[in-house]
Amino acid sequence: MKAAVLYSGGKDSSLMAVLLDKFGYDVELITVNFGIFDSSLPAQKAAENLGFKHRVLSLDKQILLDAVDMIVRDNFPNNGINHIHHEVIEHVACDYDVIADGTRREDRIPKLTMSEIQSLEDRMNVQYLNLSGIGYKTVNDISSEIFELEKRESDIHNSSDYEMEVRTYLKEHGHDIENIFPQHIQSKVIGWRKNE
Repeated sequence: MKAAVLYSGGKDSSLMAVLLDKFGYDVELITVNFGIFDSSLPAQKAAENLGFKHRVLSLDKQILLDAVDMIVRDNFPNNGINHIHHEVIEHVACDYDVIADGTRREDRIPKLTMSEIQSLEDRMNVQYLNLSGIGYKTVNDISSEIFELEKRESDIHNSSDYEMEVRTYLKEHGHDIENIFPQHIQSKVIGWRKNE
């Protein structure tokens, strides 16, 4: 069965891809782009190094602009990033029977609630999977065993998540992104550990 994994090039979405691959799914990594900035390059490189098929899905820029409006209004990214994630999942559900992402138990965003997951699966006749039963420490331990990782502050050069195009757009339009986006460390997947 074909499974789309929403892919940023980080350890969480990479771990989800590995798990589905081990269970026999035909995994394709999907990175979304809205035409603001080509944020897909880190994900493309990570997918290539891991040997997974990768596709860049171009979606309507208006999805990102609506998210930016929410972020500027809230002066915080959560609602806007969640909006993007929901829209992306709805689009991907039109082409795949299984949709997965690397959201973990502690993640606040992007995240679907249990009722949103049930609605998606019922309406679109798809299966949705994530890492919501797995905590950060476990994901960290497993990922460190199987992937070569590079950890550094998240920026447009080492991450392909939704935030990168949003940051680029806001910066180009004079917003102080440091006050909107909390600093965080990104664990970018470089490839397999040598023993894999």
